[in-house]
Amino acid sequence: MANNFPMFLLLLCLFPQFFLARCSGPLAPALYVFGDSLVDSGNNNFLNTSAKVNYKPYGIDFPAGPTGRFTNGNTIADFLAQYLGLPVVPPYLGLSKAQKSKTITGINYASGSAGILQNSGKVLGMNLELQKQIEFFQETVNHYLPKNFKTKEEFSQYLSKSIFVVEIGNNDYLANYLLPAYYNSSHLYSPVQFSGILLKKLKHHLQDLYNLGARKILVFNIAAVGCIPSKLYSKNLTTGCVEDDNQLVSIYNEGLPDILQELSDTLNGSTFVLGDLYGFIYDVNQNPYKYGFTNRSPCCVINNATSACQEDVPPCVNRTSHIFWDSAHPSQQTNLLLATDCFIGTTQCTPIDILKLTQKQ
Repeated sequence: MANNFPMFLLLLCLFPQFFLARCSGPLAPALYVFGDSLVDSGNNNFLNTSAKVNYKPYGIDFPAGPTGRFTNGNTIADFLAQYLGLPVVPPYLGLSKAQKSKTITGINYASGSAGILQNSGKVLGMNLELQKQIEFFQETVNHYLPKNFKTKEEFSQYLSKSIFVVEIGNNDYLANYLLPAYYNSSHLYSPVQFSGILLKKLKHHLQDLYNLGARKILVFNIAAVGCIPSKLYSKNLTTGCVEDDNQLVSIYNEGLPDILQELSDTLNGSTFVLGDLYGFIYDVNQNPYKYGFTNRSPCCVINNATSACQEDVPPCVNRTSHIFWDSAHPSQQTNLLLATDCFIGTTQCTPIDILKLTQKQ
């Protein structure tokens, strides 16, 4: 796939019915986003944390400039919103009460450094752990959204047709289990025990989303954390990945499909889609040229103290050739490829893609 081929033209060529459907309005009434820095759209700007990227060169390819997105342009969630025919989903903490009451096309609750566990990532400062994100969504459902609907049935239909994205778990390893100097989790639990704790908590949180009205839920597994540049630098690797770290998160990833299947079987009217973030990141790293990439190093100049981009230092010029934007986060181009395959492909999101998910009754 040529890097400079407009994605919407490609979609038009392959799926004309998708564009015909979009002419009559959005494919879903709203997109609600939960997760970490891979999908944070600016919530961390309002928190006391060092995990904050509201400065240049972050956002260099985003129309509004630096917004708190941990990449050069759009996140996976931003592209999914575009494909659904929805506006970019605003961060919850950036909205006034009046704006929360009027926003019915979706809200983003994701928070950089956040995890499934409450204390994951807190070594960097405050974040909105998954529990807190769902509490904010509950507030949205109970106090802000209802005034936009005439009946409870209409409101229920709205929620059941909306798309929910949950992308979480990376920091439970990167900023918890794999940081023994700050966390004792690796001393207390074996890898199998730790993944079991995470999966049990995630299942509970997904049930909470269902009880609040969610029915169409996309859940991403944990990325191939051993392939991010910061991990390669720590081991002085120039090729391959830190496979010990990948094997650690793979234990969680191997258990996730069973959890989602069990939820689909027991929660009436629900559809859970698995997003294979791990498989995509791993394959892109192993076969970059297949995806049009030529560089596995960060596009921006890294601040070694923070592992983020140095402020106001110009990044690489050809940003579509880089898999990674900084030492841990994908470039906009990588996000585009993942989101596109998840929306209309057969590999990254199973058992159905997001376009088919919107069509389910």
